[in-house]
Amino acid sequence: MRSGKSLYGKDGAFAPLLKSFLDSALEAELESHLDVEERLSGNRKNGKTSKEVRTSSGTITIETPRDRSSTFEPELIRKRETILAESLEHKIIGMYGLGMSLRDISKHIKDMYDTDISHTTLSAITDKIIPEVKEWQSRPLEDLYT
Repeated sequence: MRSGKSLYGKDGAFAPLLKSFLDSALEAELESHLDVEERLSGNRKNGKTSKEVRTSSGTITIETPRDRSSTFEPELIRKRETILAESLEHKIIGMYGLGMSLRDISKHIKDMYDTDISHTTLSAITDKIIPEVKEWQSRPLEDLYT
C-alpha cells in the first residue's frame, strides 16, 4: 500500500483472490447445474475454457467450466462476457471480506444482475470459496506490515 500500487487489478493484492473466487464460483455454479436429473440424462463436466476478463484495473484469466450437453449458462460471468464491472469486482471482494450472510450476498447479486440465484447455488459457491478466503486471510504478512 505504501508504494502506491492498487489493491485491485492484475498486479494488485486482491487479484489472486478475485481470480480464485471467480473460478470457484463458476465451478460451484456448474456443480449446482449438474443436479441428479442432469446427471441421469448423461450430462457431466466436460473440461474448462480460458477466458480473459477485463476488470477496472487490468485483465485476469479465468477458467470457465463446461458440460457435455452445453446447457450450462453461468450467471456470474455469462458466456461471451469479457468485462467485469468495477462495482462487481469490489462487491465480490467486499461481500466475503465482511463475512456477509447468504441472504445479504443473495441480495447483492440480485442488485448486480437483477437475477435470483437459488440458495443451493449460493451455498455451493460459498462452500467452495470460504476455505480460500480463510487461507488468504491467514497468509503471512510481508515484513512491511508487521
